[in-house]
Order: sequence, then structure tokens, then C-alpha cells
Amino acid sequence: MIDTTIFQNKTAVYYTLGCKLNFSETSTIGKTLREAGVRTARKGEKADICVVNTCSVTEMADKKCRQAIHRLVKQHPGAFVVVTGCYAQLKPENVAKIEGVDVVLGAEQKKDLLQYLGDLNKHDKGEAIASATKDICSFAPSCSRGDRTRYFLKVQDGCDYFCSYCTIPFARGRSRNGTIASMVEQAENAASEGGHEIVLTGVNIGDFGRSTGENFFDLVKALDNVKGIERYRISSIEPNLLTDEIIEYVSQSRSFMPHFHIPLQSGSDDVLKLMRRRYDTSLFAEKARKIKEIMPDAFIGVDVIVGTRGETDEYFEQAYEFLKGLDVSQLHVFSYSERPGTQALKIEHVVAPDVKHQRSQRLLALSDEKTKAFYAKRIGETKTVLLEKPKAGAPMHGFTDNYIRVEVENAPKLDNHLVKVLLGDFNEDGTALKGTIIE
Repeated sequence: MIDTTIFQNKTAVYYTLGCKLNFSETSTIGKTLREAGVRTARKGEKADICVVNTCSVTEMADKKCRQAIHRLVKQHPGAFVVVTGCYAQLKPENVAKIEGVDVVLGAEQKKDLLQYLGDLNKHDKGEAIASATKDICSFAPSCSRGDRTRYFLKVQDGCDYFCSYCTIPFARGRSRNGTIASMVEQAENAASEGGHEIVLTGVNIGDFGRSTGENFFDLVKALDNVKGIERYRISSIEPNLLTDEIIEYVSQSRSFMPHFHIPLQSGSDDVLKLMRRRYDTSLFAEKARKIKEIMPDAFIGVDVIVGTRGETDEYFEQAYEFLKGLDVSQLHVFSYSERPGTQALKIEHVVAPDVKHQRSQRLLALSDEKTKAFYAKRIGETKTVLLEKPKAGAPMHGFTDNYIRVEVENAPKLDNHLVKVLLGDFNEDGTALKGTIIE
């Protein structure tokens, strides 16, 4: 039994790097600490506890994690510093050596963070506590919104795919999940707290059910029946796991939005083979075609990696032309980064950094072109927008069902409200459509 009296009136700051899953888990950690008596430090206030939830998807992510830790240690002298997340799991001893770090927690220990805080006295040197990858087996539930309007429901964790470039299976363990019943209960709790929209998150969410004998399609149908939740978004799903029945169901669903995020990673079949992906470009194109056939207004976001080992000029041009011809709305472009222990290191052809940058810029320009064309087609339409709390004096923003960012005049009372909006032209920086509230 943890004595929580020591945490009364203590303050904490939280810093998260990486994916939506990390943000969801940080929110849950924050909720656990609040229930123990810890409040979030106010801006400019020195905190008693610093929690850093790290990412390790690229070498740059590792660097950003180290920079964030150094910055927080400097900003909050004397604070008890806890580091967790993927970088902490992969390099626990390295992280523990960073000056000011007290405890490093791996993937299996993250959910029990409270018990590793002790009496909050600083350690002489950092302590690394992380299980071997094979021993990462528990599923820690998470459904939180933090400072956001949308809730993030963690439905799955870990991955069994072992793509050649990726360290996530080593950082998060094998694929596992909670039960459909537990997911429904968490969604009901979010609704009781006033939540209207939930984003389904995980490492490989289409693989849901591996540890419970259920499946993702049944989860979707069960969540669709939760009263009070008016919107769900499927954050990212592998193309080979996005079945036609899921696409067809979403097209007729009460609450699942016409919004898909599908990782492609490369538009070259040869590169996909080098990556050890489980589909080819023809399957991906068919999924995009199917979505647009029955949901013409659907937003499709696509993950793409440039500069992987083996990506020759010819292969990149193939990928570019494939992406150019796809009816998708946005590209999330990442530059390949060498990851220790991955099979990709055995591939001989290495892409120079300047070439990676050039390829990335070309794809980002293509993405911008596609997104603006998608937005422009919707000017003049009336859409329902879930508005989000604005910064003081700034316009409010929110998203339509098909993920168009909308800007309206500041009206704080409409935070977390669904309103009807007439979509106008682009705002000044071209990141959203101006909207006029009509209901």
C-alpha cells in the first residue's frame, strides 16, 4: 500500500514526446498523480516532480528526449525526475546517467510509476528499472484528454510485425490489448465526463484482439453504441488490417468519422519488400479507392518514410508518382533514421542526408498541394465542427467530421461544443478554413 500523504500539495510537470499513444499514457499518469494529491504546476512555478515520456522512433527523437530532460532539470532544480517511454525502455542505463534523472522506468513499469517515487528524495545517481522485451506483457488502460477536447482511448499496445527499420516491438513488446467490455466502459466514462470525441490509439490497432480472442471490427461496432460519444476517429491502421467490412461500416456508422490514417511508408513495392511490410502498393491503392468510392468526402492521411536504406533514385521516383496519383488528403513525411539492432542496417545502399532532405521537401510540397485541394473543394459547405478551447484573444479552432481544420471567432463558451459552421475561404496562414457559426 502506497502512503500518499507525502504527495499532498506537491506539484508536477509533464513532458511528452512522440505519438498520440504517448500523450494518452502521460494523461493517465497525470490523473494517477492527481488522485494521489499532486497538482499540475502552474506556468513559471518550480515543480516537485518532473515526468518525461519519451519517444525513440528516430535518432532525432532520442536527441530531443535528452534535450527535454536537460531543460526540465534546469528549470526545476531539486525536482524528482522520472523518465519513461520508448527511449527509456531501449536505453535505460544511458538515460539514467543523465544528470538530474532519478528513476528510469521501462514499458512494463510505466503503469506503476507512483510506487517508484518513494519519498521524493533525490537519488545520488539515476536508477534504471526496465524489464527485458520478452517480459513486457501487461496492458495498461488509458483514456484521457489532458488539456485537449478530444479523448484518446488506448485500445492496443505492442507490435508483432518487426518491420526492418523499426524498434517499436523492442520498446513496447508484443501485441496485446484490453477487452472490448473494458473499452466500452472507458468510453462510457469519457461520455459521463462530457466527452464528445474519442480517438482510438495504439501501436497496431488493427491487430486488436490478439490477447483476448476478439477483433477490431467487433470493437468498432461495440463503441458505436456508446451513448454520448458522437465522434470516433481511427488514428492509424495498417492497410492489410483495414478490411472492406470496416470501411463499409464506417460509411454508415452513427459516430465513426469519414477519416482514415493509413501508413504506407513507401510507394515503391521494392522498398516495401526491403521494409518487410505486409502489403504492396496495389492493395494500398485499392483501400484508398474503396474509401473514396463510398465516402467521397473522406479525409485520408498517409505516413511515408523517405531515404530508407535501399531507396534508390529510381525507387523514390516510383514512390513519388504513386503518391501523386493517390486520392489522399495529406502526407505525414518522415526521414529514415538508423536504429541500432534493426534488420535495415544490413541493406547496403545508404541515402545521403541531403538527398533525404530533398525527397522530404518534394513530398511535403505534394502533401500541401493535396491538402489545400481537399479543403478548397469544401468551401461553401455547411459542416458540424467540434470547437476547442482557444488561447486568450486567439480565434477558436475545431475539426469537421472529415478532419478539415476550421477557424471561427473567439467564443470561449463554445469550448467542447458541436456547432454548425458555414465553411469559407482559407485563413491568413492557409492552415484552416474560416468558418461562420450558423447554429
